[in-house]
Amino acid sequence: MHPFFAQRQRLALYLLAWLLAGAGLAEALRRALPQPTPFAYALVVPVSLMLGFAVLSAWWVCRANPLAEGRFGKAALTQLGAALQVGALWTAATAAWGVALTRLAPQPGALAAVRAEWPLFFAIGVPAYLLSAIVHYLAIAFEASHDAERRVLESEVTAREAELRALRAQLNPHFLFNSLNSINALVGSDPEGARRMCERLGEFLRRTLALGARDDVALSEELELVEDYLAIEQVRFGARLGIERDFAPDAVSCRVPPLLLQPLVENAVKHGVAGRIEGGVIRLVARRHGDALVLEVHNPVDEDAPARPGAGLGLENVRRRLAVFGARAARLDALRGEAGFHVTLVLPATAGRGEDS
Repeated sequence: MHPFFAQRQRLALYLLAWLLAGAGLAEALRRALPQPTPFAYALVVPVSLMLGFAVLSAWWVCRANPLAEGRFGKAALTQLGAALQVGALWTAATAAWGVALTRLAPQPGALAAVRAEWPLFFAIGVPAYLLSAIVHYLAIAFEASHDAERRVLESEVTAREAELRALRAQLNPHFLFNSLNSINALVGSDPEGARRMCERLGEFLRRTLALGARDDVALSEELELVEDYLAIEQVRFGARLGIERDFAPDAVSCRVPPLLLQPLVENAVKHGVAGRIEGGVIRLVARRHGDALVLEVHNPVDEDAPARPGAGLGLENVRRRLAVFGARAARLDALRGEAGFHVTLVLPATAGRGEDS
């Protein structure tokens, strides 16, 4: 189906344009020939609408003969042939309609005058079709460009979703491995603690799946997930794991990509507290500075402990997630000093829009 026929408003505007063009041509014919105004308009306006529909056939001819490399000459000859056919058919239709009008309403010398103008109608029909073919080729090129852009966007979205799924798939086994090792260690010495840890692990995984399926979440929800994780680890470490929290009220309502903080806190536990006999305190900070949301995770480190494998996995995971989410204004800084390991995550401070259902 031609695109004009798919939208009534567009088709109506197209027909109106041809009515106006027909009226202009009728007025020119009336002045050129000594014919009454009603006869001139009755002759030209209907056949102008006919020409308007006839030139739309260029759409299918253009589709069948694209202007591809090496095929331009063939397409041009095909279009010229189609233009000559449309011009001849339209001239014949105009002649037949003129004969019918002179019989319905006889006018002195009308038939002879119309016959004298047949070459003019042919000369109008051919370029009208060729102009229509040019417009249709431009429309097809625009449509192809739009489709190509749409396919690129779809491929980018597909790639983004695939990478997100890969990152989420990477996050869960990484955490599960540590948690199951902790549960295994508690089964013999503290069965009740192992049971509590299993319950909290189930709640944590449920919340992880719920948040991970969304594009963004309120920081308060992300912090609740972190609390679930820390509750699991506190079963394992007991008093060795201390937590300090400093969350500004205007910060917790901001929107953030999901599952960003948990890998950072897990790094702080695994590579900070777990490596020290006396344990340590993890400090979590969330504040707003103008248009920026600043999140901080601080943990102590054992300076004498050797580097452990996988120490950069959580940080790299977060960096990749920021890139996938398109957070160009975001950055992640990690600094190890005498006071410990300090991670700062800066995000655009997007105002909360209410809790998701």
